[in-house]
Amino acid sequence: MHKRTKQLLLALLLVRISAFGQDNITVKGRIVNQQGEAVEYVQVGIPKLRTGTISTADGHFEITVPADTLQFFHVSYQTESYIVMGPADDVVIVLHENELPPAVFNGGNTKEKYLLRPGTKIFGNGGVLVFEPKSGSTKGVEIGSVARTNKPFLVQDIQFGIWENTIPDCVVSVNIYRIEGKNEEFVNVLRKPMYVKVPESDKPQEFHIQPEETILLEPGRYYISFQIVDCNEKALEEYLQIPESERDWSQMRLTAILYFKSSYTRRAAMGMMEHYPVNIGMVVKGLEYL
Repeated sequence: MHKRTKQLLLALLLVRISAFGQDNITVKGRIVNQQGEAVEYVQVGIPKLRTGTISTADGHFEITVPADTLQFFHVSYQTESYIVMGPADDVVIVLHENELPPAVFNGGNTKEKYLLRPGTKIFGNGGVLVFEPKSGSTKGVEIGSVARTNKPFLVQDIQFGIWENTIPDCVVSVNIYRIEGKNEEFVNVLRKPMYVKVPESDKPQEFHIQPEETILLEPGRYYISFQIVDCNEKALEEYLQIPESERDWSQMRLTAILYFKSSYTRRAAMGMMEHYPVNIGMVVKGLEYL
């Protein structure tokens, strides 16, 4: 074959590959554990492209992305990947449990201590932080603060407050990550997710979580976050069909009292981390080992 012909064919092939890489491909599937049981509320996305979604309570997901590698994030499981090469309707993703070392108690004296406090309430009466769908769901967005412990710390109680909630069937999770290395990698420290149902209410609600598992934090930095993981999808879809200029923003939102202390929002599936000068007032109490 003539050299120029080879070069032309190679150029056409590269163009086709490039065009294919830019096409959006829809992938549908379900996420299960090694026992074949559905895994709920898994973050699914391509972090470098800042695109992602979250699976349903029964482990199903659907996402439209270019040809690339999907990643799957869940607090109780190792991150898994799936290479998107073409449309798929029934992909099965098997997640493997985190191989976390068991909590080790060295004995000795302890004292009660706050690992995380909210800071000063804004304006004395508090402001509001709004989780409101704009062009899509707010599911998968974490907001939380960074805390440091210099000694082993046993988590006993996690608290947060909601000012008002009009999102039907709202479920939130509380997550804890250890921040490691120069690149500040987020490493799950939980074996079991902590889920809380937030009822619709126009009155303030307080929530206290006593973890079912033993959470012993070794000295270091931790990101402790709050995340919406589920809501009534039908109600959300109906809300998003209303032109944005005509929406009643009070019909689909969750608000919390604001405090003067820095926090961060994070979307693991989208590789995003943003700093905010205020937080939602999460409190973490427990025992510090002396």
